[in-house]
Amino acid sequence: MPRHRGTYKPDREEPYEISRYRIESFYKCPACFWMDRVRGIKFPGMPGFLLNTATDTLLKKDFDVYRELQKPHPLMEKYGLGHLVPFAHEDMKKWENSLHFGSSPNHFNFVHKPTNLCLGGGLDDVWCNPKTEELHIVDYKSTATGLNKERDALKEIKLEGNYKEGYKRQMDIYTWIMRNKGFKVSNKGFFVYVNGDQHFEDGMLNNQADKGEMKFNVQIMSYFVNTSWIDGVIYDLKKCLDSDTCPEHAQTGFGYKGDQPCEYLRLFDGMRENGLM
Repeated sequence: MPRHRGTYKPDREEPYEISRYRIESFYKCPACFWMDRVRGIKFPGMPGFLLNTATDTLLKKDFDVYRELQKPHPLMEKYGLGHLVPFAHEDMKKWENSLHFGSSPNHFNFVHKPTNLCLGGGLDDVWCNPKTEELHIVDYKSTATGLNKERDALKEIKLEGNYKEGYKRQMDIYTWIMRNKGFKVSNKGFFVYVNGDQHFEDGMLNNQADKGEMKFNVQIMSYFVNTSWIDGVIYDLKKCLDSDTCPEHAQTGFGYKGDQPCEYLRLFDGMRENGLM
């Protein structure tokens, strides 16, 4: 079946693919979303965070060993999660592939029939309680924090801050999709955070200086999902796609504290003020 993605074509019958990233884009600024998806205007992109991708890949390898054994990883046991195991499912590798989420129903997607939108993305991991068969969505994250106040350890990671609200919405959406695929999913999800240590290590090169090893502190943090906002946003997103006019840019939600207007609103206003458009 042909895939409907990229620039939105309202006359197409195939479900239009909307990734978790695009839902977040609409949530943050409907105008930027509309210009991108409806008019095909491509905004400058951020460079890929390849180191983050590498840590995700390595973590998946770690947990895949215990997925095969159907035993909890020692890290899970350390955090009191020894009753869980990495979920084993024949479509797990397809669920992880965000670039092809709309390829088939076996990938990580759900077609919302009232709007004819195919919503999906790429999972990092899923853990399962074998006794209850309840699933928990898991997301891997990478960072490198500074020192704590006492300067004797790395600063503890917390799920606070404007950009981390996007992480939470991602887990909300993935839980919602998984439930709509027919799975029993817990309200509790987990973030596995690896924190690069640049303060308490003497270096990273080995004796031959042809290999390097970076040390990470690791935390597991739980998060209770909130899916109540998703249905309303999906209907609003579809209405935006079908609109002939560009909506207003977001007046807040950007900047370090989340209290700034959309970056492109500021850019366009500045260009207008200087007679450049």
